[in-house]
Amino acid sequence: MGRGTRMKRRCRQWLLSICFVPAIAGCAFAPGGAIPYDTAGDDIDELVDIEPITLGLVRAQAAESARQGALNDRSLTSSRSLAPDYSYRIGPGDILSVIVYDHPELTNPAGSDQSPEQSGNVVEPDGTLYYPYIGRIRVAGLTALEVRDELARRLADGYIASPQISVRVAAFNSQKAYVTGSVDRPGAQMITNVPLTILDAVAAAGGLSDAADWHNVVLTHRGQDIRLSVFDMLQRGDFAQNRLLEDGDVLHVPEVGNQKVYVLGEVIQPRAISMGNTRYSLTDALSQSGGINEGSANATGIFVIRRAPEGSQKMATVYQLDARNSAALMLGTEFMLKPTDIVYVTTTALGRWNRTISLLLPSVGSIYDISRTTQNVRDL
Repeated sequence: MGRGTRMKRRCRQWLLSICFVPAIAGCAFAPGGAIPYDTAGDDIDELVDIEPITLGLVRAQAAESARQGALNDRSLTSSRSLAPDYSYRIGPGDILSVIVYDHPELTNPAGSDQSPEQSGNVVEPDGTLYYPYIGRIRVAGLTALEVRDELARRLADGYIASPQISVRVAAFNSQKAYVTGSVDRPGAQMITNVPLTILDAVAAAGGLSDAADWHNVVLTHRGQDIRLSVFDMLQRGDFAQNRLLEDGDVLHVPEVGNQKVYVLGEVIQPRAISMGNTRYSLTDALSQSGGINEGSANATGIFVIRRAPEGSQKMATVYQLDARNSAALMLGTEFMLKPTDIVYVTTTALGRWNRTISLLLPSVGSIYDISRTTQNVRDL
């Protein structure tokens, strides 16, 4: 073998060695669901509770939902008594229509061609109202019936014997609530003699938008923020939250934000699923993500990671579904997810090996191409 041939062989060996360096280094960074056991930190057993998803667990979950539904039914009964007690209180800027029967000069002094809003009596900024024969009378804070009784008493005192009077609000201008955020028509809504509830205000604003968070609506009432759930009102009948709005109240509907379920790991399409206006079961979430990857998923490793309640000493609760038996997925249809849950499907050891090979293949292909090129050069 000549010196030139030996030199060419050494160059090829050196070139192949250089090409193998990134391929071997890539093995250290191969992706997958492996967890290093030498990671420093607290013992994971001390931070999480681990529970299998069993028939008993889903039945307990269903029983809790039924118990909450019973409480909501009782609250619905009690909330029905709110509306009959409602009375509109007159304020500055309102226009009152006062009719004194058999006395047209008092009923409509400006003539019959004007509307009640035009011919009515305006409540002044100081809360008073001027009326013939009587003069100024304070009406702010009174109901229409209370104003009627006061006018009748004063007119009967030396002016009209047994006056028959009707008083109503012709224009509601003094009080308003505001609906903001993810609704079709945000803005101010007048408070009238018809009770304005949260659901009424949402409907009058055109309903919630597609990006609305139904679960964390914020009512600012007298400087205090109150969190409400329109979802519970509409889907669970919890009408105790359907409060009456008052002057100056602000109802804000936020965007969906973090009201999502995150599906990660060995699924066809990892994604975040919005839960703004609905609820999903574990099986629903997996289906929305295209299902588990049959070639690389570990059927025993379908996990739901749920944040622990505020004040808990634990970080999270991890629920595990063993789906080696496909019938176990029926349990997933009854295990209901909560916002911010993380659904994670782990990978098998073979799946991690396949990913390592997939990283090596481009390097191996490059080595093959270089070797073939070198051989062609040598042949030439």
